Amino acid sequence: MSSLHESAVSALAINVAIPEELRWRDSRRGEEFELQSLTVRMLPDGTLAAKAYGRPVAGGRGGYVSFVVPDRKELRDLIDRAADEAGRRWSAHRGLGT
Repeated sequence: MSSLHESAVSALAINVAIPEELRWRDSRRGEEFELQSLTVRMLPDGTLAAKAYGRPVAGGRGGYVSFVVPDRKELRDLIDRAADEAGRRWSAHRGLGT
């Protein structure tokens, strides 16, 4: 295939809801957040990187602030399962919808 027809994929990312029983809290700039979702990216070398996002515990909109995902087995398993499922879905795509 010539370079004219190659697709330059710059990112593969998925959003994953964190089940309630796996959620945690973290603080940033004096505000406590409950982490409710993950953004998982596949890096060029095939490894995964993840960041967590959530809402302020006190309510309100809060900022879109990323947090480090703790190194916990159950969170690693959630990320692995989500990546596997995303791969299955991508490989079964049916083209653009109309």
